[in-house]
Amino acid sequence: MADFNQILTPGDVDGGVINVVIEIPEGSSHKIEWNRDLAVMQLDRVEPAIFAKPTNYGFIPQTLDEDGDELDALIITNEPLPTGIFLEAWVIGVMKFEDDGEVDDKVVVVPADDRNTGNAVQTLADLPQQLINQIEFHFNHYKDLKKPGTTIVKSWGDAEEAKAVIKESIERWNTK
Repeated sequence: MADFNQILTPGDVDGGVINVVIEIPEGSSHKIEWNRDLAVMQLDRVEPAIFAKPTNYGFIPQTLDEDGDELDALIITNEPLPTGIFLEAWVIGVMKFEDDGEVDDKVVVVPADDRNTGNAVQTLADLPQQLINQIEFHFNHYKDLKKPGTTIVKSWGDAEEAKAVIKESIERWNTK
């Protein structure tokens, strides 16, 4: 496996099309994480099945969020995507999130070329409200069996707010 941070850039942030690497397929209870030091995907832990991911989960290369990890992304597709692939993704928003008091935002994206829907999803408003509710519920509660009350979805932001978060994370990466 290649080092994604060496071979991929974040993409065209201003244009709204970024590169995203898949860590966890939708529906999985495996917490798979990119190990930056070893440049490999690693199974960190197995979560309780009731906390399986409601979306695909990954990261944007050459970024660092305030928690010290690459900036997270939630990738909305109609089928799970396998660990270790990357895609060009259209930025539709951001979920402002805190985990144990640390900022741990999640950029929300869809495939940049979705011929199945005709690229129907352009903004968060194009997603079903029930999906937004499920994502929010998941992230507010997925640590409840181990550390209740340590995660909170603060708010949702549009694509412009997401791009600002990405740019801050690129700047953090470039100055590390």
